[in-house]
Amino acid sequence: MKDLTKGSPSRLILSFAIPIFFANLLQLTYSLVDTRIVGSFLGEDALAAVGATSTLSNLIIGFLLGLANGFAIITAQRYGAKDIAGVKKSFAASLMMGTGISVLLTAAGLIFLKQILQFLNVPEALFGTARSYIVVIVAGMLATFLYDACAAALRALGDTVTPLIILAVSVGLNIAGDLFFILVLHAGVYGAAVATVLSQVLAFVICWIYMIRRYEILQLKKTDFTQPEKEMLGNMAASGLSMGFMSSLVNIGSLTLQTAINRLGQDIIVAHTAARKISEMFMIMFSVFGQTMATYCGQNMGAGRIDRVKKGIWLALLYTCIWCMLTVVASYTIGAGLVGLVTGSKNEVVIHTATVYLKFNTVFYCVTAVICILRNAMQGLGERITPLVSSSLEMIGKIVIAAALVPRIGYNGVIVAEPLVWFIMVIPLVVRIYTMPVMRGKKQI
Repeated sequence: MKDLTKGSPSRLILSFAIPIFFANLLQLTYSLVDTRIVGSFLGEDALAAVGATSTLSNLIIGFLLGLANGFAIITAQRYGAKDIAGVKKSFAASLMMGTGISVLLTAAGLIFLKQILQFLNVPEALFGTARSYIVVIVAGMLATFLYDACAAALRALGDTVTPLIILAVSVGLNIAGDLFFILVLHAGVYGAAVATVLSQVLAFVICWIYMIRRYEILQLKKTDFTQPEKEMLGNMAASGLSMGFMSSLVNIGSLTLQTAINRLGQDIIVAHTAARKISEMFMIMFSVFGQTMATYCGQNMGAGRIDRVKKGIWLALLYTCIWCMLTVVASYTIGAGLVGLVTGSKNEVVIHTATVYLKFNTVFYCVTAVICILRNAMQGLGERITPLVSSSLEMIGKIVIAAALVPRIGYNGVIVAEPLVWFIMVIPLVVRIYTMPVMRGKKQI
């Protein structure tokens, strides 16, 4: 466990963020390897089928991760306030509420899956393959949430190393599972999806066993589940759903944009899939310091140390902006090589299209860095409305661009979409962070 309310903010933030960085890097490495395995062994048709549904799987994964992280903010606040009973009750509540929500979403997703894929404009030639992949991802929602909830609870207590180790095991099993199901059992993209869900199940089991043996504070009793605090439940629901919907609104916008992309042909689908995979790698530091700020601000908010919150936010912005400059250099020097590495494709249209996307978007990454840091910091401070407003602007912007620009200027409309939206959605975040009463106060403990 790590108390983020005492000691040098810079040292604490970096020591907390580094394991998260490697955890996210592992997750991205798996995603890239998975894309390469599918592209190399199953061909561009299979890769396009997976890519055509990638925004839907990102929507599911993003919502569940946001839900778990939002619940864990309350756990971090209780831990910062040294409320041990509150830590136990908040963790128990996160498991109960998250399980219920995951089951409901799984049922709805399976029932309306055909209609969702039709809304995505998945090409008829790819429909069957795409459906066989995404149905498994939807069915595995509960396993995904339970692992996310356990990892988020550990991070709320300041432990970012254990989730990293467990994730490393999970990623290794996932890659091995991909190769086994695809090369040995010849299960195609369905097998790749099964490998993903099975690795999540194993990650949860390992994480749960470790937690209850290592941390007494997370050893739950029946009363932790049956005697919840109503006020705490309300705060957890608000925090969890706010972060979950924040992620969902972002991904709904991307999903709507994907419907326009899916009309542009297989080469563009593959190019965009590659560009987004590389973008996820480039943006890794945004989510790393975003997650760090959520926990850091949550613990210090619980302890009343607003002075430390302000310094932490400025440090996170500085670190991420330095990273942004490195991504610009990478996109202009090795961008084309990265696209070829991810897809295994030598198609010049695919490589050129994806590279243009990267070169244009990375120039504006500093705006995205500010968005990610402020959104997560606000969640940790209990401000849930403004991040949702910002995310709503992103969703609306992408929907408008998908309807207005893409039909007229093709994939160039997609390329300019995100930077245009970033400049709009950062405005309410910057205004609100400067006007929040808690940020203007001088309370210290």
